[in-house]
This record gives sequence, C-alpha cells and structure tokens, in this order.
Amino acid sequence: MLKETYTLTNGVEIPKIGYGTWKIANDQATEKVLEAIEAGYRHIDTAQAYGNEAGVGAAIKKTTVPREELFLTTKLAAEIKEYDGAVKAIDDSLKKLGVDVIDLMIIHSPKPWAEFHGEEHYFEGNLAAWRALEEAYQAGKLRAIGVSNFEIVDLENLLKHSKTKPAVNQLLAHIGQTPFDVIEFSQKQEILVEAYSPIAHGAMLKSKTITALADKYKVSIPQLAIRYCLQLGLLPLPKTENPAHMKNNAEVDFEISDEDMEKLARVTSDFDYGKNNDMPVFRRVLG
Repeated sequence: MLKETYTLTNGVEIPKIGYGTWKIANDQATEKVLEAIEAGYRHIDTAQAYGNEAGVGAAIKKTTVPREELFLTTKLAAEIKEYDGAVKAIDDSLKKLGVDVIDLMIIHSPKPWAEFHGEEHYFEGNLAAWRALEEAYQAGKLRAIGVSNFEIVDLENLLKHSKTKPAVNQLLAHIGQTPFDVIEFSQKQEILVEAYSPIAHGAMLKSKTITALADKYKVSIPQLAIRYCLQLGLLPLPKTENPAHMKNNAEVDFEISDEDMEKLARVTSDFDYGKNNDMPVFRRVLG
C-alpha cells in the first residue's frame, strides 16, 4: 500500500499514505522520519507550526532513499494572511528543510489558530497568501499547492478568485468524525482530501462498533481506521513514534464491505482527544 499513489490534478503523484510528524520534537524528528522511511513510507508531512522542519529535512538529507522518491509536505503558518509574509515563509521552509523543491505546501488553516472559532474567514488574507504559493509553484519551488481545514465557503473563495485550484484539502477526518459535506464538495472539484488524525489519537478504541469490526476483519483498530479513510478516497496521515506501529499502520491490504463501511459512517461520538482537547480543531469537534 505504501507504494500506491493518487494523482493530483496537475499530474503529480502522491503516496496514498503519509507519515505525520505533528508533536514530534525537532531533535527527535530526524530519527523518527528515518524510521518511517525504513518502514517504507515515502510521504512525509510536516508544518512550520510543528517547529520540526529542520529535523525532518535532516532525515531527507541523511536517508539513502533518493530525494525524487520522497514526497515532502509542509504547511504555511495559519497566522500568515498577507503576501509578503507568505513569500518569506515559503523561502524559510525551503531553507529549514534543506531542499530546492517542496512537493506540496498548503495553507494550514483559513483562520489564525487564536481565531479558529471566530466568524471572520480572512478571505482577502487567504487570497494574498495563496498568490504567494501560486508564484512559488510557478517558479518551480513547489510541485503542488493546497489547503488545510478549509470549509466549503473558504474553498469557494479560492476557486472563484484565484488562478490555481487547490490540489488538496487536509482535514480532520476519521471514523466518527467524517466531514462528508466538505469531502464531497472537495472531491467534486477534483481536490484530494487528506485525513489527519485518522486514528483519533486512540479515542476510537472505546467504540464497541469499531472494536467489533476490527475483530471481524482480524486487524487492529488503527488498521481499520486507515482502511476506512482509503476506501472513502482519502489520504490518511497516521502519526506514531513507535516503529512497530509505523509498520502496522501500513498493513491495510484488506477490504471493508459496503455494509460495514455504512456502519462505520454512521458511528457518532463526542470523542475525547485527551491532552489534545485544547487544540482548536479538536475543540470544534467537542463543541
């Protein structure tokens, strides 16, 4: 499965499963990314906000896997909603990662994190940041550009007022929290949806429905969760610092029946994300 790819609208191929690096400290990122690459991952996802671009970049430089076989994603900080700041931030990421080209760069959020639940959508600011990404894409610094956490109205703003359609929209998506409306809209626009936190930080371990179906297919709950995303046409980005779990998360060569996919789609729960509950994206889920 780690060798399979989706094709973005501009023809760029992207591995169907990525390795997420959120909350991996910079001084640990090199080791963990190298372990992920050793386990077969070729798609690495980081962000300016994670503070570990340098560590991730060091792994890209240190591995024996050729650069052209790796797909590297980073994210423009959510607080940058103007052109000049975005231009500088793009160049800063290139330097920290130590690469000439970033495979995918996306706007991390349509709103600054401190205002994530506010009513202001920052339409003009997102268009300004997007213009910087477009220019970097046209200049060959970025192979593809996209967004994250964008609702339908935020996507419509870019689709109506910019030259380049987002290649991806990265969303919080997992069993029990699947934003079908945004997914459907994105997919109709040929925007690939990436699913971050596909395992819900382990919160779904308490679900009897999910546990029963994992037992039925003789797979782990993370494997069931990742397979669920793949069968919805999503690109899951599981994150773990455990090499054994890295390997397990990628062993998803099985098929969930249509009937069981419907059961999983109907799962509803106010997931307790534990220590991550204070993050804006998870607070929105908890309401």
